Amino acid sequence: MARPIREALHPRTCLLWAVVLLVAVPVQALAADPLPSWTEGPVKQSIIDFVTRSTTEGDPGFIPPEERIATFDNDGTLWQEKPVVQGVFLREQVKALVKKDASLARKQPFKAVLEGDLALLSSMDEPQLMALFAAVHKDTTQEAFADEARAFFKTARHPKFGVPYTQLAYVPMRELLQYLRANGFQTWISSGGGTDFMRVISEETYGIPPQQVIGSDLKEKFDENHGHPVLRREAKVDHINDKAGKPVGIEQRIGRRPVFAAGNVRSGGDIQMLQYTKEQPRAGFALLINHDDAEREFAYSEKNEASLKAAREGGWTVVSMRQDWKRIFPEGP
Repeated sequence: MARPIREALHPRTCLLWAVVLLVAVPVQALAADPLPSWTEGPVKQSIIDFVTRSTTEGDPGFIPPEERIATFDNDGTLWQEKPVVQGVFLREQVKALVKKDASLARKQPFKAVLEGDLALLSSMDEPQLMALFAAVHKDTTQEAFADEARAFFKTARHPKFGVPYTQLAYVPMRELLQYLRANGFQTWISSGGGTDFMRVISEETYGIPPQQVIGSDLKEKFDENHGHPVLRREAKVDHINDKAGKPVGIEQRIGRRPVFAAGNVRSGGDIQMLQYTKEQPRAGFALLINHDDAEREFAYSEKNEASLKAAREGGWTVVSMRQDWKRIFPEGP
């Protein structure tokens, strides 16, 4: 073997080259990109920095594994909300209800549902939707409701994109969920939508098991059902998991304050959850999705810009869908 080759293969030489490469190439470049659909920039880097600090023992920002709780709003944060999917789901149930009571066809929001007024459905807040749920689904068993929801998701298509709603989960947010779980975080949904409605798709769509879904609920009652016990939904709202109700729901279900939370601009419904996460003895991470991409999704804002104002005041990280996401949906740009 020629001398230059022998020297190149000498263990000491190989070690020196390894050191040179480690110095020359940033450590992050040596690892697979955990968020490939996120544009390189301050937003993406702030997420990675937070996770790195949280999982590095000895770092002042280290968070013990049992405290790594991350909560996510659903509509507009994990998937699209124009229209609100839960509102669309109600349409067929309302049609059946109106057949029994024709006077409902002249009342809102029943009238909007029957007429397919997607603008009104999209503008409805969580209390309005849950009141509608209560009227439509009273006395329904949990099993029957879940079957109805599953049937809806199998056949329903988005009016603009023409695909099932479950295919409109945001790719960057799914990557974020996976990245957090890979680093020991528990990922929870804390949304204003109906708990049982979201549970039907949460695991398959986001990798979040049904027991880690917090939402708005109707009261329920136990029914022996002639020896076949069931739970029946009542025509009463038990909890609205929206705005100030979100921290309450989180405490009741998790028993720990989140260290990471994500919400979106639309109705100000996530402000309190993000404040609850950010302002604590150990500063948490608050992420706000801003819908500013009319070409690839939708562009909309709040009249009073309450969420963006709270983000500026609270030092939250604001995501521009147009600038910070390379792609939005699994199929398409």
